[in-house]
Amino acid sequence: MSVTRQLLAVFRVDKEISGLQSRLTSAERFLTEQTKKLAEIGAQSESVSAQIRQLKASAANAEGESERLKGHIDELREKMNNSTSNKEYKALLSEVNNLKEQRSVFDDQAIEQMEKVDELNTQFEQLEAAKAEREKMREVAENDRQQRADEIADRLAELRSKREELIESVPKDALTIYEELLESRGEDAMAPLEIIDRKRHEYVCGSSMMSVPVEVAASLIQGKLTISPNDGCILYLTEEAQEELDGAFKK
Repeated sequence: MSVTRQLLAVFRVDKEISGLQSRLTSAERFLTEQTKKLAEIGAQSESVSAQIRQLKASAANAEGESERLKGHIDELREKMNNSTSNKEYKALLSEVNNLKEQRSVFDDQAIEQMEKVDELNTQFEQLEAAKAEREKMREVAENDRQQRADEIADRLAELRSKREELIESVPKDALTIYEELLESRGEDAMAPLEIIDRKRHEYVCGSSMMSVPVEVAASLIQGKLTISPNDGCILYLTEEAQEELDGAFKK
């Protein structure tokens, strides 16, 4: 068997491995996407929750200040009732009015902050609902990924074992060239030589679809490792092309 035929056997196994892995990769990509979105929603939910706690604490402080001022105002009103002069009464009244203004500010702060808490509670509930829905999607994605992994596990093991057997007989230098092309070009690492007009010696590279000289076809017939002069892929002959060219070159 020529080195090209050996590499073609490896290439076909690699393509099947790639096809199986692509299904798993797609499922893993979807799972990663759901996990990322779930984390983003979780971060937003935690941020809103932290804001709620902060606003509640701030509102509680404002309410506490308001109550403290109320107690002080009540004390001053008691003094006003017991005041002995008009001057003292007016001074106490002025202080009461000043404290009432301060208390009004704290009351407004508490109301404003609790209104914000109500808004954030609504937002938090929406985020938690979205989080629960995303968790369901992530669970489905995780199950799908595991199912696909289980489905292809045996076949992948068979193919990898087969690949190891195939590459044992491939010359090391040819295998190195092939694996470098496989890494850089993927499924375009190898391509068939296509016969356009055998009598006129018109051939094209199946990868670039550009014409190649007749010497390329002759090289393939001789079983040599042949690189496309157009894009650098490894060329091979299909069984039909092999039969057609065998007859032509023998004549």
